[in-house]
Amino acid sequence: MNTPKEELQDRTIVRIAAHLPDLIVYGDFSPARPSVDYFDGVLMFVDISGFTAMTEKFSTAMYMDRGAEQLVEILNYYISAIVEKVLLFGGDILKFAGDALLALWKVERKQLKNIITVVVKCSLEIHQLFGNQESEGLDIRVKIGLAAGHITMLVFGDETRNFFLVTGQAVDDVRLAQNMAQMNDVILSPNCWQLCDRSMIEIERIPDQRAVKVNFLKLPPSFNFDEFFKKCMTFMDYYPSSDHKNLLRLACMLESDPQLELSLQKYLMESILKQIDDKQLQGYLSELRPVTIVFVNLTFKDQNKAEVLGPAIQEASVHINSVVRIFRGQINKVFMFDKGCSFLCVFGFPGEKAPDEVTHALESAVDIFDFCCQVHKIHTVSVGVASGTVFCGIVGHTVRHEYTVIGQKVNIAARMMMYYPGIVTCDSVTYNCSSLPAYFFKELPKKVMKGVADPGPVYQCLGLNEKVMFGMAYLVCNRNECYPLLGRDREISYFKKTMKEFLTSNCSQVLMFEGMPGYGKSQILMGLEYLSQGENHRTIAIALTKVSFHQNFYTIQILMANVLGLDTCKHYKERQSNLQNKVKALLDEKFYCIFNDIFHVQFPISREVSKMSTSKKQTHLEALFMKILERTVKQERIIFIIDEGQFVDPTSWAFLEKLIQTLPIFIIMSLSPFPDTPCPSASTIKKNRNTTYVTLGAVQPSDIRNKVCLDLNVKGIPKDLDLYLVEGSCGIPFYCEELLKNLDLHRVLDFQPVESEEKANVTWKNLFKNVAKPTEELRKFTFGIEEGSEEVCRLARGVRLKNLSPPASLKEISLVQLDSMSLSHQMLVRCAAIIGLTFTTELLFEILPCWNMKMMIKALAALVECNVFDCFRSGKELCRCLKQNATSFEVNFRSQSLRPTEGMAHKADEELRELENEVIECHIIRFCRPMMQKTAYELWLKDQKKDMHLKCARFLEDKAHKCAHCHGGDFIPYHHFMVDIRLNSLDMDSIRKMANFQEFKPEEQTNVSRTAILREFEIFPGNFSSEKIREKILSFFDVIITKMSPSQEDIIPLESCKCEEVLEVVVMPLANHFLALGENSKALYYFLETASQYLILKDNYMAYTYLNEGERLLKTLKNDKSQSHAFESATFYTLKGQVCFNMGQMVLAKKMLRKALKLLNRPFPYNMISVLFHTHVEKNKHSHYINQQAKQGSPPGEKRLAELYQQITCFSLLWKIYNLNYFFHCKYYAYLAALMGMNAALEMQDNFQIIKAYLEYSLHCQLTGHEDVWLKYEVMAVERIFSLPMTNMGGEIVAYVADSLGYTKLIMGNLDLAIDLGYRAQKMWALLRCPNEQHKVLCWLCKSLLLKTRYKLMIQVLEWLWDLSVTEDQIFSKGFFYLVCLYIMLYAGFTYRAFDECVDFIRRHEDHRILKFHSGILLGLYSCVAIWYARLQDWNMFQIFFNKAKNLVPKRTPSALYFLGICGFMECQVLHLQKEIEEGVENAQDSGVQLLKNMENLVSQNISGTIFYPRLYHLMAYVCLLMGDGQNCDLFLDTALQFSEAQGNLLEMNWLDMSREWWYSSSEPTKNTWPLTLQSLPSWQSVVCGRVSMQEIQKNKFLMRVNILDNPF
Repeated sequence: MNTPKEELQDRTIVRIAAHLPDLIVYGDFSPARPSVDYFDGVLMFVDISGFTAMTEKFSTAMYMDRGAEQLVEILNYYISAIVEKVLLFGGDILKFAGDALLALWKVERKQLKNIITVVVKCSLEIHQLFGNQESEGLDIRVKIGLAAGHITMLVFGDETRNFFLVTGQAVDDVRLAQNMAQMNDVILSPNCWQLCDRSMIEIERIPDQRAVKVNFLKLPPSFNFDEFFKKCMTFMDYYPSSDHKNLLRLACMLESDPQLELSLQKYLMESILKQIDDKQLQGYLSELRPVTIVFVNLTFKDQNKAEVLGPAIQEASVHINSVVRIFRGQINKVFMFDKGCSFLCVFGFPGEKAPDEVTHALESAVDIFDFCCQVHKIHTVSVGVASGTVFCGIVGHTVRHEYTVIGQKVNIAARMMMYYPGIVTCDSVTYNCSSLPAYFFKELPKKVMKGVADPGPVYQCLGLNEKVMFGMAYLVCNRNECYPLLGRDREISYFKKTMKEFLTSNCSQVLMFEGMPGYGKSQILMGLEYLSQGENHRTIAIALTKVSFHQNFYTIQILMANVLGLDTCKHYKERQSNLQNKVKALLDEKFYCIFNDIFHVQFPISREVSKMSTSKKQTHLEALFMKILERTVKQERIIFIIDEGQFVDPTSWAFLEKLIQTLPIFIIMSLSPFPDTPCPSASTIKKNRNTTYVTLGAVQPSDIRNKVCLDLNVKGIPKDLDLYLVEGSCGIPFYCEELLKNLDLHRVLDFQPVESEEKANVTWKNLFKNVAKPTEELRKFTFGIEEGSEEVCRLARGVRLKNLSPPASLKEISLVQLDSMSLSHQMLVRCAAIIGLTFTTELLFEILPCWNMKMMIKALAALVECNVFDCFRSGKELCRCLKQNATSFEVNFRSQSLRPTEGMAHKADEELRELENEVIECHIIRFCRPMMQKTAYELWLKDQKKDMHLKCARFLEDKAHKCAHCHGGDFIPYHHFMVDIRLNSLDMDSIRKMANFQEFKPEEQTNVSRTAILREFEIFPGNFSSEKIREKILSFFDVIITKMSPSQEDIIPLESCKCEEVLEVVVMPLANHFLALGENSKALYYFLETASQYLILKDNYMAYTYLNEGERLLKTLKNDKSQSHAFESATFYTLKGQVCFNMGQMVLAKKMLRKALKLLNRPFPYNMISVLFHTHVEKNKHSHYINQQAKQGSPPGEKRLAELYQQITCFSLLWKIYNLNYFFHCKYYAYLAALMGMNAALEMQDNFQIIKAYLEYSLHCQLTGHEDVWLKYEVMAVERIFSLPMTNMGGEIVAYVADSLGYTKLIMGNLDLAIDLGYRAQKMWALLRCPNEQHKVLCWLCKSLLLKTRYKLMIQVLEWLWDLSVTEDQIFSKGFFYLVCLYIMLYAGFTYRAFDECVDFIRRHEDHRILKFHSGILLGLYSCVAIWYARLQDWNMFQIFFNKAKNLVPKRTPSALYFLGICGFMECQVLHLQKEIEEGVENAQDSGVQLLKNMENLVSQNISGTIFYPRLYHLMAYVCLLMGDGQNCDLFLDTALQFSEAQGNLLEMNWLDMSREWWYSSSEPTKNTWPLTLQSLPSWQSVVCGRVSMQEIQKNKFLMRVNILDNPF
């Protein structure tokens, strides 16, 4: 509840009075304007230097939260203390001028002597407050000037706005006195020194000056200053009396007075009044903001008294106010010193940002200059215009403050105004940002200006000149002939189509490109101008500006000047001569003068022309132009190219309409959306049947990458920079350019020579150093890069791109859009910005203050309609949208115009209601432009941000778990049991819910009936054969599938997994909210959760990114020695180990996993002795666990479960890593890791973990040849699933077992069983709605069926895989799909998808972060394409793809996919060896020996499974054949056949039979028949239709062409 004092201060009149001096609040002025008042008093001018430099430091800071609030605190720390001191001493703050203030003590003249003493005392105490202080590393200096005497006050304005000035000699004197002051000085003006009590003040003379410097007050010992002060204050009218001694200012006690309130409101800016009406805090108005400053200075012919100058100032102020208000500018301050009257006008205050702000400011400046120059008594008008980021905010004390602007740009505008008198000047930023033509400006000589180190070029703004400079109207856009028109293929196709129609027909064509500013319209037109060059047609290209619209017939004037060749003439006589030659056959000489005005020539004016009216002249001129063009088009076709077509004037539109109806002309035009309804002629042209109207879309992410690489002239950029620019630019070229400039400004970009991947020593820091490269087509565009000097772009160390503040130019665009919204919509956008780029409607509703749902939905729909937000029904829809930007499309205005116009308003309402319904359905919302989110976020105050982040965190916390389909719980299982991170207190319901998420069940629930399954399937008897076991297992899976019917709601989930959506809209935002709150431990928790889920999604790069965020937080928490912190560190290293493992960096992975195990108190041994000892211990422990299983002991505690899960993960990866190593002793390490993992699972007493461990241990035993062990553990795993309750979780475990067994059987060569299990596994995953698991099964099922040559089934499964990959947008599945398609072409003898389609997929997606950082899939794809080209003997293309594959070979992973790729790579090497041998390369035999050794190592170590043996032995046989080793060739061929027969690998078997027959069939050298085979390679459709038999396609094999009897060796 507010106190009475707070309630008083909250009154509107008190809040208004805080912005005004007592002189105005209590003034009794005449209503006439201007009004003059005279009085005596003492003036104090206080200047605080250093704030401008501080503002500049904050405004150019690199990161968000760059300090507007901090700047306010520092400013007001000084200024509020000064204000308080002035008020305590009875002063009245007249004005705040940026970082200075002017104070007044108004008294009668006889009191001046004593009051000067009081003011001197006040000044000295102000200096004592600060002395020489430094804040934020900046030197803050206070200087004070005092003056006394007669003062005049002038009040002026109109019915909307009032201003006041104090003027007179005392005002001039106080400014001069302050200018003389040094740091901590108090200077008295001459008059003040004359009027003061000299006996009380010790002074120091200033050489050559009448003013004096105060040293100190020399008060007599008996002098009582307090009594003296009280006596002096009795003469001050509005000093708080003893009744209000606790008040600083009497105006704080003002009672409500509507009439006074209305009067005072006129002295305040509209934006201030809005905030006062909303009762918002001062801080809402304080921000670092891009604005345009217009400083106007008026000097007068005679510095007469105020009553003489008043009318001139009144007239000027009324005009200035009316002009700036048109474009939402405001007069912020008015000053009157010795150099005249100055008006500080600002465009772009909060809530007042408008498009084309800079142009409007310049137009206003020219208008003000022209008007004021005509005002009586004004001698000189000077205007300075500057644009940039300044501090806009409330400065002062709570009881007396003002809204002001501070910054270098304010100083530059003021200095230009004073140093370049009598003209309108602007800085280079204003010049570059205006949309005015270059001939509006003239560069001025540089001058040294006080307080401005380097203002840059200064320009004079000349205004609108009647004389047109024809050469300036060319379409100018920096175009490099080697620079392609990126991402605009569709626009080029529109042009080519329209151009063809124009050249082949005798009618006009119009091609119009509409797009928002920044979409690259000028660049497109420049490109089209280049493409349109050719014989028999002429291209004329011009660019318009905003002023073109206001010049009648300007567009046609410029076009005709080009047609007539006048554009290059330097003198009017030359233009006259050209005109005479061009029109003498068309026009009588007496009518030549009709050209005088339009082409600025001086033909004698004839009587006939002088009698013509303006309209008749225009008609005559248009007819003449039409004749000239008619004659011209007979000689050559004309193409008009017009940039910024929205600025074509109405008269020119009318002429163009007639032109296209009369003559065959091709007009190409770019334009921004018309701000208002276009003129009738423009509308008619848009609807013309020969007009192609194209709405431009954004360019695609790959084109943004291409653009950046070309702009920076580099071979590649970092992946995170690529993501930052793609997301930040939204496909808009201008945005991309501005972001790059901003990065360059802050020296973020570093350029380094391209480093060979083989030479690089891999560490965690450079694990993802692979850069994002331009597309293949763009790599030929290099600008003068010498071979060997190529560079790549890197980021400077420690840069966090996502926290970078937006560039001022892009922030300005966002502010324009934000300020055009209603206050309620602004509040919604600002609240959404706190949540992040992506958010849910539920969370937004939670944090919006006092909104109802209907109100929010309506506002969201409106903001979606105006492209502030996009809405999505699901996370998948969001992901799909983010991968591709909207493309250009054609709009048919003709068909739209034929529709009935009745009910259009009703239709608009209907569309809005539909949009509202769509928003209700789409619970996920995302900002269309990230820059809007960043800009809106920066508008919040620090404390407000924290409150909002806390609200968001509390709401999201309960939702931060896996989706219901995945049974909830942490993304890192049992994570929350180990780390206490919750903000919300837990009740018992929450605890039960979380326990259920982790599959903890009460005792009675776990011992439910096992259904009929246990009775039907007993434990396998010991005498069961493997065949019977197989039958039992398959029958069991069939029963489970039968039970998994849609009616079984306890088994079948209602929807598929939504964890990716949870990650996007809950977990990641939650981590960022905690980061903003400074809760580093909680942020770390959610960053680890995020990284874990990205690993599940196979996105190693994003996992790596968030682990780096976690690493930064871990360093801040390094002093935390708690168990939970140790666990978080262990989890961190486990996740790092997983990333390294997936990336094929096994040494690094092993290092990370060992660190994790050490932190988990389960260190892994380093030497063989220790390994043997631990193996013995673990075997005993294993026996103990096996024996204890029947007893069902108490499960481990919750924290122990979390540790055990991490241990299992580490051991699972470790045994696979050691198994990859060729050294024999590593097998012992692998065995120990597998055993320790299994023991950890048994200790955990979790069915799923135990089954997984059994299956992994079984696989390890199969790979190491322990035939007696692997079956035992496989059976044990299966026995466990027989006893599982058939809940949803139980169904997933059964599906997992079928899946894992199918994969194991495939790699071990049991193809028939692999197929049986694969079909059942995919069926179960499909029923369980687990597409991520289903697609993996389908991948390997395709491979199994291919090897068995069951092509019909394989194609069916392949179609399932494709449909699933498209539905779920699975790039990995698509990659595998095309890999199988390539295998079909290479080995099966027919085509399913064309080779070019496969290669196109590779080229488009090889930089996809999921494919790129999973080496196996790309290794296989590259190898297959290389094999294709090698078979065709296209060795140049072979080398390209072979090198790509070669770079991936070192990234070994123990996966079938990697070894599938390795087999392909080995085949590439074999084919290359064949080429070397044929060409007689010197070291070919050495290469062959090494290749043979590599393949022998692969099969001898048995680390990949036997499924790859037939292919490897087949290749080894061929290598032996090439090298003349017939004996080993036979041996390897026989071995390959034996494995093929054992596995049922019919694909390889057929090829082996043909190879044997081919190699030994003839003594004649064999020829390459593959090109002929390709010509007749049938499609699958031909096979299905029966046009090609299966026997025929079996013969379409590549036959390795060397005859052993004719071998050169």
